[in-house]
Amino acid sequence: MTNLGAISLELAVVAVGLVALLLDLWARPEQRRSIAYGMALAVGVIFVASFAMDASEPRRAFGGMYALDELALFFKRFFLLAAVLVLVTGIEFAGRFDAGTTEYHALVLFALTGMMFAASANDFALLFVSLELVTVSFYILTSYQRRRAASLEAGVKYLILGALSAAFLVYGIALVFGAGGTLNFVELAARPPAVLESRLLATGLLLVFVGLAFKLAAVPFQFWAPDVYQGSPFPTAAFLAAGSKAAGVVLLLRVVFVAAPAVAARWAGLLLVVTALTMLYGVLCAIPQRSLKRLMAYSSIANAGFLLIGVCTRTVEGVAALLFYLGGYLFAVLAVFLVATLVWRSTDDDAIPELAGLWQRSPLLATSLTLAMVSLAGVPPLAGFFGKFLLLKSAMVSAGADPRLYWLAGVAVVAVVISLYYYFGVIRAVYWGADSKDLTPIGLAWPARGALALCVFGLLWLGIFPANVLNLAELAARSLF
Repeated sequence: MTNLGAISLELAVVAVGLVALLLDLWARPEQRRSIAYGMALAVGVIFVASFAMDASEPRRAFGGMYALDELALFFKRFFLLAAVLVLVTGIEFAGRFDAGTTEYHALVLFALTGMMFAASANDFALLFVSLELVTVSFYILTSYQRRRAASLEAGVKYLILGALSAAFLVYGIALVFGAGGTLNFVELAARPPAVLESRLLATGLLLVFVGLAFKLAAVPFQFWAPDVYQGSPFPTAAFLAAGSKAAGVVLLLRVVFVAAPAVAARWAGLLLVVTALTMLYGVLCAIPQRSLKRLMAYSSIANAGFLLIGVCTRTVEGVAALLFYLGGYLFAVLAVFLVATLVWRSTDDDAIPELAGLWQRSPLLATSLTLAMVSLAGVPPLAGFFGKFLLLKSAMVSAGADPRLYWLAGVAVVAVVISLYYYFGVIRAVYWGADSKDLTPIGLAWPARGALALCVFGLLWLGIFPANVLNLAELAARSLF
């Protein structure tokens, strides 16, 4: 397999971003919206083309640094689909940007490129470079409303804390290389027991975990998320919640199951505690929130905890449940942020009580937001319910080997029950909130209608007919073992 053939999807995404920037040089202002739609369409074509790639036999490129297997393809498709929906959301939000809209969408594609490289990372060097490409792009995307103080504040906070997490990550990688003599995941896992049991390697991997936990917004490295989400433009917050978190997930899976499975097995207790605290922190802190962005930030923290349940099981079934859960989470969270973008297109306010009367202003938006919240709450028959069910089932099955998973499943059930309060609080505001002073109908462009329809279809399809995606998730999970 040639190196360029292996990264064909990534090269195509970069090409779309660069061509769009060149076209923008000669485009008139009224043509820039068409360029953005063209970018979304091109990424959609790349997403469809990805199904023509065959990863049934895992392949390596760039000296083993880059892996193309079922897991990598699963996440590449996930990121491509997320980017299409984020681009459509960005187009609807474009009037609020203080800088060029084409540049914003190009940065989304460059962040997407980093996520796709992260999906195939088989080496700590590529892990670091791909994460930095994602993070540096988000530094700019977060503070893109440069005349808005909250946006600049969010960008500075993300920059400082992101740099701190990168320092932990690169220092951990240095210690791993010092202990193991290699940065390649497969070669590190094959080192003698004396190397794998060394304290230097354990310390390095612990620092790497700190860097990845920051991307996941897992306790105790979650403190950046609420402020950054609240200050970011809606499309950026959507991509942070779905894309950036998934990039952290795939890298964590690679490190835990490929690079250092023996070390990770010894850390089972630590991972269980982090998972439980992350779920409880997220759901408890979400209860008093009145800002939709902050609510979704704490929701993303809680969902990071649910995702970690699949890692704690250390089984194919657990990882497959994690991947399926991510799919349902993608449609739900992007539906929420797309609705928020359309409702608050001309204001900085994102107070949940302001959703009052939405069912009168736009039944489509109200229905989409309701289904997204119901799915996030884990109510049947939507995707969120089936995802949570699979994660809890995998934990209970694995509890025979590790009884601590019983209480972790119990914590998860408590977290689900608590989350019903604030998710249904949003629904209550939409249908039974105080009388709204503004009942102006909300107009929707056809691409926005299509994106919402796709999200709603995904939530229903994954919940009612989960077999196809679950089979893809199981194939991807098996490539780790």
